[in-house]
Amino acid sequence: MSASRTERLLNLLLALLNTKVGLPRSVLRDKVYHDSAENDVAFGRMFERDKVDLKQFGFEIETLTDPRSFGADDPASTRYRIGKDSNRLPEVNLTPAECTVLLLAAQLWERAALGSAAANAVRKLQAAGGFTDVDLPAGVQPRIKPAGQAFDDVVAAMHGRHPVRFGYLAVSTGREEEREVEPWGLGSRFGQWYLVGFDRGRGAKRLFRLSRMTTAVTVVTGDSFEPPAKFNARAELDALNELPVQQAILDVDKGRLLALRKRAVPPGPIPATSDRDRIVVEFRDPEQLAEELASYGPHATVTGPAELRAAVVRRLKGALDFDAAPEAPVHFPDSGPTPRARKRTSEDQLARMLQLVPFLVHHQGLHIQEVADHFGISRKALIDDLKILICSGLPEGYPDDLLDIQWENDHVYISEHLDLNRPVRFSEDEAAALLTGLAMLGDLPALAGMPEDEPGSALESVTIKLTGAAGQAGRLAGSVAGQSVAPEQSQAFATITKAIREGQQLRLTYLSLQRDEVTERDVDPLRLYSLDNTWYFEAYCHSKEGLRNFRLDRVESLEPNGRPASGTVTARDAFPARLYTPSDDDVLVVLQLTRQGAGLADDYYAERTAQLPDGGLLAEVRFGSAEWLPMFISQHGGSVRILDPEALRQATRAWLNQALAGYDSPSAGRAG
Repeated sequence: MSASRTERLLNLLLALLNTKVGLPRSVLRDKVYHDSAENDVAFGRMFERDKVDLKQFGFEIETLTDPRSFGADDPASTRYRIGKDSNRLPEVNLTPAECTVLLLAAQLWERAALGSAAANAVRKLQAAGGFTDVDLPAGVQPRIKPAGQAFDDVVAAMHGRHPVRFGYLAVSTGREEEREVEPWGLGSRFGQWYLVGFDRGRGAKRLFRLSRMTTAVTVVTGDSFEPPAKFNARAELDALNELPVQQAILDVDKGRLLALRKRAVPPGPIPATSDRDRIVVEFRDPEQLAEELASYGPHATVTGPAELRAAVVRRLKGALDFDAAPEAPVHFPDSGPTPRARKRTSEDQLARMLQLVPFLVHHQGLHIQEVADHFGISRKALIDDLKILICSGLPEGYPDDLLDIQWENDHVYISEHLDLNRPVRFSEDEAAALLTGLAMLGDLPALAGMPEDEPGSALESVTIKLTGAAGQAGRLAGSVAGQSVAPEQSQAFATITKAIREGQQLRLTYLSLQRDEVTERDVDPLRLYSLDNTWYFEAYCHSKEGLRNFRLDRVESLEPNGRPASGTVTARDAFPARLYTPSDDDVLVVLQLTRQGAGLADDYYAERTAQLPDGGLLAEVRFGSAEWLPMFISQHGGSVRILDPEALRQATRAWLNQALAGYDSPSAGRAG
């Protein structure tokens, strides 16, 4: 990141904000660009680029011409300024109930593509003083399941209005084809994320399931497009018909795969061989079921239909082929955790500064570490920001024409803000994150225990307020549409939230997929959290004497056992609740991830990561059970492989070969 570029953008912004008559190019070059532009041509290019950057932050630069000049387009007589009110976030005053609903909506994106945008939008509301600190009801933490790197890339392309290219497994032919698409919108239906856009190769609108993309998404930054006026992803997806019900004929090992057997129709297995049963399971999406069946490896074989069988074989073979590919050298540049993050840029820093100044104006005297924590940066990074701010101001100004910020006693005060005391309007992705999140809450606020007369009205009223505040930036919100995250298991959800509020123990009967058994547990419930509309609750399990996470859709019965919660363990401070709880018995595994699978490093809380030249990733991850690793590798079908320990890699390879051999596939002998 170039600190000088950040300073230049900030000084240009302050200069254009604090002039009534506008500033000519000559003054801007002399006072703002004096150290940056070597000549008029370089200055012109830099100034035009900076105007585009400031427009992305919501600052519309007005061009004023002098009527006395010989030509209206005479550069020498043209002046520039920024209106002080046109770019400001309007006042948004929220009630505590509205703040609670809004925080639930913002948290949805915590680990997904719009996570930073949602956090920035909430910080802008906090900086404006219209947001009240609230506690979420009963420790409820809803969030969107990251839909892979493809989701992030498509959102970026939609924002920049760039086409995308990707390989796609066509439904009609079953063949992989390359598509070039103008991305109009993204949405979730039937448990899948869809891209809606204009397929340039076919000259028509098409819908694409992200799960059927066979390559990484490439954003064509050198090209652009205009989406249809008033495009609405939700309306497009409402017209999408659910796939018809089909029946899968499966041969499964006797005494195994209890969860799969419970879905069999009609109930009860039919003996197929001495060691296998034949069951029939209904499904709609062959790719979705194939991911699950591939994870069962040699314990389940698809007899029909052919499309489902081929999808499972493709995943197993993909995992073996990736294992046989040349290895990436294992080298992690740092000894400590290195979470994957986007490279810090001047735009990121300036965006944070534009939030920082109004935040300090409305929160005078906060401890410097508290401010750093609020913005999710280190103390050093915050001090670097403050040093740039106090050196920024008006061209040829006096000391009182500078931003005046002091933190000598570790408490930060600001006494001169140069009209940066109000946050900038929401960007398109910030508006999309909040408005789309609100639309996805559905009945969740009521289920989460908010008073019955508040949740519906609070959800409606905060949506109206934010839609008005977003203005034109709300365009992208119509391009992203998700399904409601309210849980289908509403009775279990209500029982757990009540037990958390009242400090009760619960007794549950639970189907463990990993152990392939049904057990009874006494637990102290701590909090609820979701990935899309799949809900979990974190609890202290008395039989296991430790923290465990339970899926609501695998809870067969649930009721208070009449005892108070023991208080042995409290919910961890970290947000969100982790789906995988680390322990001393974990297996430390080095994985290689393709660019498509790079998001798995975040999903499984990689302790160390390293970027690879092809866009993939090395990741060091803790797993609670080595026995589960072959299932993990096979279900992701060629997006991830084990590099170390070698014994686990060999065991997984043998497990995959055994699974593939069960299909009598010609590729079984040569794969891996």
